[in-house]
Amino acid sequence: MILFQYFLMCMIFGTTFLAIKVGIDAGASPFFSAGIRFFLAGVILFIIMAWKGRATVSILLRKEMFLTGMGLTFGVFASLYWGEQYVSSGIAAVLSATAPLIILLLQSGISRQMLSTLSWAGCFIGLAGVILLLLPGVTVTFSMLWIAGCTVILFGQIFFAAGTVYSRRVAQQFQEVSPITLNAAQMMYGGAMLLVLSLITEDVHMASMLAPNALLSLFYLIIVGSMMGHSIFYWLVAKTNPVFPATWLYVSPLIALCLGAVLYHEPISFLSLLGGIAIVIGIVLINLNSLQQLWSKKRATTPADNKV
Repeated sequence: MILFQYFLMCMIFGTTFLAIKVGIDAGASPFFSAGIRFFLAGVILFIIMAWKGRATVSILLRKEMFLTGMGLTFGVFASLYWGEQYVSSGIAAVLSATAPLIILLLQSGISRQMLSTLSWAGCFIGLAGVILLLLPGVTVTFSMLWIAGCTVILFGQIFFAAGTVYSRRVAQQFQEVSPITLNAAQMMYGGAMLLVLSLITEDVHMASMLAPNALLSLFYLIIVGSMMGHSIFYWLVAKTNPVFPATWLYVSPLIALCLGAVLYHEPISFLSLLGGIAIVIGIVLINLNSLQQLWSKKRATTPADNKV
C-alpha cells in the first residue's frame, strides 16, 4: 500500500509544475491563485472529513496546524509560484529537488546523528540525475529576474524541508487524527496566509483568473494536486519518515520527460536516459533501510497468510 501511494503521489506531483506554469502564463496572479488553490482544497477536504466524523473544529485552533501550514504550504508555494513567473517549470523542478538533501541536513542537525554514507550518496546521485535529465532541453537566458526566481525557489525549499520534518512530529502528536484532516487544516492556514500576501502585494485581475487555461490549471491543482497529492504526501510522512515521501522531487522531472515524449513526441536523449537511471539509483540508496524494513515486514507476514 505504501509503495502504491508513493507512485501515485509521484505521478500527481510530476504534473503540477507544468500546471502552475500554465496558470501563471495565462495571467493568473501567483499568490492569489496559490491561496485559492490551497484554501479551497483544505476547506473541501475538511468538510468531507467532518461529515465522516473524522474532523472537528478544535483541530483548527491548534498552533501546530498554523506552523505546518506556514512550512508546507505558505513558504514553499509562495516562493514557487512567484519564481515560476521568471523560471521554466523544468528549472523549478530541478531547484525543488534540493529539498531531500535539506531534510537530511535538518534531521541530522536535530538528532545529532551521523547519516549513513549511502543516504548522502543517494541524495547527491539523485540530484545529479535530475540535472542530467533536464540538461538537454534547458536553455537559460541569464538575467537578474531569472537569478532572483531561482534564489526564491531555493529559499522556499528550506520552508518545505522544515515543514516536512515538523509535520512528522505533528502526525505523531495527533495520532488519533486522520492525516487527511491534518493536511486539510494546514492547507487552510497556508492558503489563508497566501491570500493575505496577495491582498498586500498584488493587483488581482479577475478577467485573467477566469481565462480558460487559468481555470483549468486551478481546478486541476485544487482537486488532483492538493486534495489528492498532498493528502497522500502527508499520509506517507505519518506512515514512514520525512525523507522517503520527499523523494518525489527526484521523480517528478522524469515523469515530465516521459509525458512530453508520449504526448508531444519530444525526443529522449542519452543524457536524459542516464539522468533517469541516476534518479532511480539515488532513491533506492536514500531509502535502502526503509525498503529493507518494508520487505522484512512483508516476508514476516507471508507465512501467517499462507496458513489461513
